[in-house]
Amino acid sequence: MSLRILAALCAVLSLITTKAAAGPALLFDASSGKVLYAEDQDNKWHPASLTKIMTAYLVFEAVKQGKLTLQSMIPVSEAAHVQPPSKVGLPVGAEMPLDLALQALIVKSANDVAVMLAEAVGGTEANFIEMMNAKARRLGMARTRFVNPNGLPAAEQVTTARDLARLSRAVLADFPEYAHYWSMVEMRIGKQRLGTHNVLLKTFEGADGLKTGFICDSGFNVVASATRDGKRLMAVVLGETTGQERAVRAASLLEHGFQQYGWKTLFNSTDLDNLPIAEDAKDVMSMRATVAAWDCGNRRRVARSQAKAKKAKAKVAAARAKAAQGVGKPSGVGVPAAAAATAPAVVKASPAAAKTAPAGASAASKSPPKAAATQPTPAPKGQ
Repeated sequence: MSLRILAALCAVLSLITTKAAAGPALLFDASSGKVLYAEDQDNKWHPASLTKIMTAYLVFEAVKQGKLTLQSMIPVSEAAHVQPPSKVGLPVGAEMPLDLALQALIVKSANDVAVMLAEAVGGTEANFIEMMNAKARRLGMARTRFVNPNGLPAAEQVTTARDLARLSRAVLADFPEYAHYWSMVEMRIGKQRLGTHNVLLKTFEGADGLKTGFICDSGFNVVASATRDGKRLMAVVLGETTGQERAVRAASLLEHGFQQYGWKTLFNSTDLDNLPIAEDAKDVMSMRATVAAWDCGNRRRVARSQAKAKKAKAKVAAARAKAAQGVGKPSGVGVPAAAAATAPAVVKASPAAAKTAPAGASAASKSPPKAAATQPTPAPKGQ
């Protein structure tokens, strides 16, 4: 589909857009750490399965240090076996090679495998959690605390968009040899084929990682990475109300970064370290009442979102028919590719719908387009 047609579709869809409350977000250059956009980056948030980025970091470190190999067999303990979904579900006493365990951790977001890996690296889960927090301090994750290795609900397990940016940048820089795990679209366990929750890997040009996360209290989170023309950008998006909103907002941020990269970086010296700590940074909050997910008890919200998605789909069909006939000549391009690819219910709001970034972000605080989607999907824990 051409950019002109895509712009026409988004113009039609913008008519049915409602402004959505946005959670924390951060867009930055993976190489330099320069911040291109920042919004509530120091608000505390539940990381959900983004926790597994740290779990993977420590596993990669253990392999590098020779404590484990990718062929090491990782056993299933009782503690791992009783973890709730998302999980692989092997019986107690079963084993799987570390390579496959890493795939299950990152692609499947398996909570039981996170505990298996924690025990393999730390000896006990408690020791591993101490290692997680020690590594967080060394990486400068000043507002982060881990209490489990998988991100399952825990009131004390908190982080920020800035801290997750530091962690994600570090795991790519310190362990480039394992970058393929973050970009896997699917994995196989026996005859099972398990797909990623990161839809940007299938829909966004240049997408090459990293990880999604969801629990009712956090909403839908993602750290997304994409590379174009040798430039790698990363977006942290927290607290979206559906999986599609999560994907579309991340895509919008990344697209904005690529389109505006030149002037965003030319006179911008703001990076993850010198961006001032927000004076109005908030404590952790719960998204349970606003997320559209069956297992969070919001059936009416899900039903309303599905009805809105149906109407939006009809609007898309009408816009495509008009575009195919050459009706409408929209001006401007640069619409995120994922805005058309993720779902027929995708809509795109004007830049004015985005919040103003905190003081001190300088050129990084120019608001990118804020996209929203309406189609909810059932969300198992750990997604």
